[in-house]
Amino acid sequence: MAFPLPDTLPVFPLTGVLLLPGMRLPLHVFEPRYRNMVEDALAGSRHIGMIQPLAPRQDNAPVVPAPQDAPELYAVGCAGLIEEYRELEDHRYLLTLLGVSRFRCKEELPPQRGYRRFAVAYGGFGADMNVPPEPLDTHDLIAALKSYGDRYSVSFDVERLSGLPGPLLVNGLAMSLPFRPAEKQVLLEAETLKERQRLVLGLMGMGLAAGAEGFYTPPTLN
Repeated sequence: MAFPLPDTLPVFPLTGVLLLPGMRLPLHVFEPRYRNMVEDALAGSRHIGMIQPLAPRQDNAPVVPAPQDAPELYAVGCAGLIEEYRELEDHRYLLTLLGVSRFRCKEELPPQRGYRRFAVAYGGFGADMNVPPEPLDTHDLIAALKSYGDRYSVSFDVERLSGLPGPLLVNGLAMSLPFRPAEKQVLLEAETLKERQRLVLGLMGMGLAAGAEGFYTPPTLN
């Protein structure tokens, strides 16, 4: 069943978490306002906007003092469709979001049941709805990944990764490697897959040159 993209999106601000079109993101939702957001999304368009706060912060925390209610957010996020979900006995949710399209925030609307909402526009991101099978030579990316694994004693299934389609490999690394939040945002806003691949390679090279301190550790989501 197709769900058209809504003009109004509830947003889930999470530092260091990246969703890209065509990719899947697992989420564990337990803060009350975001449980409300999931309930309302499931009753409506099933879309949630993933977006980062400008200043890194921890959110979706179950037992902490209430954070600043409305931190400033980046202008661009990614709309995700709730593809699968499971409600746990204590009303927490386990979700899988499918990235559909990037969006640009136009205007913040009054909050609803504690969560934030924005009027959004998808103009300029038309290609996101049908990610093209853009041919990508990923040999340099695989070589850089091997060097990264050797440097930080991280094991990658290089043979399997080498067999992935270029877009899946590039977007998967952009989402999963521990780049800093501002770097994740640059990857999100890259105009083309080739540009995102170039950025991933550059960021990996910077991390290899800087050592472990060159990488960012995002907050735990579970």
